[in-house]
Parts: sequence; structure tokens; C-alpha cells
Amino acid sequence: MSARPLFVVAGVGNGSGTGAATARVFSKAGYRVALIARNADHLKRTAEEINAAGGEAAAFPVPSYAYGDVTSVFDQIQSHQWASGGRTELRVALFNAGAGVWKPFLDVTEADVALITETNITAAFAFSRAALLAFKQNEVDANGKRGTLLFTGATASIRGNVTTSAFAAGKFALRSLSQSLNKEFGKQNIHVAHSIIDGGILTDLSLSRRQGDPEWKNNGDVRLDPESIGKSYLYLANQDRSAWTWELDLRPAHEKW
Repeated sequence: MSARPLFVVAGVGNGSGTGAATARVFSKAGYRVALIARNADHLKRTAEEINAAGGEAAAFPVPSYAYGDVTSVFDQIQSHQWASGGRTELRVALFNAGAGVWKPFLDVTEADVALITETNITAAFAFSRAALLAFKQNEVDANGKRGTLLFTGATASIRGNVTTSAFAAGKFALRSLSQSLNKEFGKQNIHVAHSIIDGGILTDLSLSRRQGDPEWKNNGDVRLDPESIGKSYLYLANQDRSAWTWELDLRPAHEKW
């Protein structure tokens, strides 16, 4: 019996953003889904929604994004018994976790630096290592790959600004990690890709910051839709080895920044 493909995502938030939307896209494409985040209640609700829609998802809450916690949760995922039975192979992993610190440089605290470092660098290294070790156990599939490792970046991945010294430092690091892994593991038929999200994403949080602005919410020309980002990630996972993308730059049609 062939193994069911597994999609793992770290960074799900309250279920309204990129991580959860991408999980739903991959679930509809036939993947089992493992969800990693710090808020157990939000995570459980997102998993239940995917299962209610006919998918197969499981929640794996973590106390933090410390290296050991990320490593341990992968052990839990690998030993998880799925309801429908049969074998599972990790085929796609998305690191979508992030920490936002937007302050003038002299207001950035030691705690801010520690948060950025743990979430954007330490956790990313642990997540990548666990995913890559799992991919190396897989046979090459019809697209010529053993697995796909994806990273969610931001405008700050390539451009700093007056209040982004901490945030951009973490995103720059994440981008360089993805580029290094792309060079090293492409030779082992493992696809590594980074996506720059250049613009505001429609989420509960972003909408609340705009006081529920219906014009912004309803106008797909001026903001990104998380499901559309998820579809772009599925496109990356389905690329064959003759033309792999390392970096996508996703932005709404009417961007003006």
C-alpha cells in the first residue's frame, strides 16, 4: 500500500491566516495535515474544521518555539496514529511561524531580540532539520523530489525600514537559511523554496487593525488572500525537478508601496 502524503505547518495563528489556509488547500489535495502552533485551543479548532470538511488533520501544540520543543513535536507527529490507518510520509513542510516586532531601534529590548531569534531563527533551524531528515527517508516521487520545504517571508526579508530592525533581521536570516538549504539539498532531490509576502494579508487581525474596513476586505486588488497564498505553495510542491523555484514574490495586483 502506498503511503499517504503528509503536510506539516508551523505557525497557524487563530486559523484565519496563511498557515491554516494552506493546510486546508493541501488537505483538499489529498494530504494528511499536521498543525503546529502555540495556542492549543486555536489549533484544535482549526484541525476540527479541516476534519469536518472531509480532511484528516491533527493538532500538535507546542509550549514555545525553542529548539527542543520543535524537535519533540516532530517526534510526536512521526509516531501519530492516523484515524484512517496506513502509512504516512512527510512530503511537504511549511515554516510559517513568525514574531512581529515593529519599533524604533532604540526601543527594541533584549526580550524582543530573544523573541525574534527564537521564532525566526532557532525554530526555523530545528524545523528544517527535522523535515529534511524525514525527506531523506523518502523515495523520489513522480516529480523527481523527496520532499518540499517551504518558508513564509515578508517584504522585510529583503528590505529594512525605520521600525523593522528586529523584524527584518529575523526575516533576512530566514531567507538566507532557505537559500543555503536550497543549494545544499537540491542535489538530494529535496526542493527548498522561500516566498516573499509583499503586502497585507486578509486575516482577522489585519482586518481588526483597519476597524473592519469593508472596502479593504472586499477588494482583492489591494490585499493578499491567504487561500491564494496556499495555492501558490501547492504549486511549488507540485513542481518537477527540471524547473524548481527557489523564491516567489507574492503581492496584490494594485500594490503601491
